[in-house]
Amino acid sequence: MLRRLLPRSLLARNIALLVALVAITQACSLTVLMHYVQRPRIERAAIVFADYVRTLDRVVAALPLDPGGVAATRIGAQAQEPAHAAEKPAPDLHHLLRSWQRDVFMEALRRHLPADMPVRWQTGEAEQLWIRMHVGGAPRWIGLPINEDVRAGGITTALALSTALALLAALTGYLIQRHLNRPLQDLAHAAQDLAHAAQDICAGSTPPPLPTDGPTEIAQVSSAFNQMTQALQQAEQTRALMLAGVSHDIRTPLTKLRLAMAMSIPRGADDAFVASAEGYLDHIETILQQFMDYAGSGEKEQPQPGDVNALVSQLAADFAGLGHEFELSLAELPPVPYRPVSLMRLLMNLMQNAVVYGKSGFSVRTWRDAACAYVAVGDRGTGISAHELEQLKAPFSRGANARGHAGGTGLGLAIVERIARLHGGSLQFRPRDGGGLEAVVALPLQAPAA
Repeated sequence: MLRRLLPRSLLARNIALLVALVAITQACSLTVLMHYVQRPRIERAAIVFADYVRTLDRVVAALPLDPGGVAATRIGAQAQEPAHAAEKPAPDLHHLLRSWQRDVFMEALRRHLPADMPVRWQTGEAEQLWIRMHVGGAPRWIGLPINEDVRAGGITTALALSTALALLAALTGYLIQRHLNRPLQDLAHAAQDLAHAAQDICAGSTPPPLPTDGPTEIAQVSSAFNQMTQALQQAEQTRALMLAGVSHDIRTPLTKLRLAMAMSIPRGADDAFVASAEGYLDHIETILQQFMDYAGSGEKEQPQPGDVNALVSQLAADFAGLGHEFELSLAELPPVPYRPVSLMRLLMNLMQNAVVYGKSGFSVRTWRDAACAYVAVGDRGTGISAHELEQLKAPFSRGANARGHAGGTGLGLAIVERIARLHGGSLQFRPRDGGGLEAVVALPLQAPAA
């Protein structure tokens, strides 16, 4: 329960902790001020006031008791207890501090006055302290007005100043914490950018170096992150260089092997063996090309506005020349920024998958919305569901219907998705109306930021 109530962010937690500490500090300071400073002052004032009242009582008690009560009237004395005065008045919710001071004063005053001199407090617009004295030897109630200065005693101003200082401390702590959190937020954003770059290495996007001029601890974290980013960049360069060398070193002996076979085997001798050997060589070269396509760095190919419909029509015509007709439904599209070679590879992979695994009902359609242009390649195959195809986006994953097809490595859809992400888009699969599947590629109408 405590974890649920706590704020999630470090900034909010630190601010909540700072406010709580300031509030506890103010509460402790107020307690000390009230009980160890203000209460003794009030009690001392009550003792002095009780001495004055006893002196006044002795003076008025010596007055002659005249029949008309002229002397009592002159000092405002009355025989009956005041109607609006109470022994313990109710606290004023709007002036709790003033009520507390009044109660402490009256308790101290009762302790230092004789028992036959009770004390009452009259509330209202004109607050008065009523004390029963002996005027001319007879008990009479005398009202003593209490002015505003005596009731406040400067404590309200002190509390207001203390509250203002507490708010100032909280605001200062908030600004300091914001200053400390800024490099942490930059680190989090850079880590997210790096994670996206790691998911799509061919995009070649790496976050810029983080500044290391903040506090020592945060500067050390930023420096370590910069070193990690540089190490990843160096590892990517090494990987690309290694793959290029492997491709060159493998293709060279393959070419020599083809030439040696052509020169050593007489024409017309064991054509089945020659065809089988050449098929294996083609298989090796296809696998090698797929590896290179998957690991290739497409960021060097700059996106440029182009006609996606024209590219789709060209590829459909190429497949038609091979005996595979694609039904086209092309909507009007604006120029879309794309990398020509990469996007052609994407569409060829999807159309080739439709031919190999879909068998029939080939189609390509395009449309657009406010943000993206869409290309959907469909077929009428029944061998695999859209959910299974989503799982096959992972590298080296092959479906059950691909087990009997030679020449595959499980990289086709991974290549397609990687190219789609390189363009800032996405690849999705969904059932097709009337049966079959559609692979839908979304291409943003605006080129992604570099």
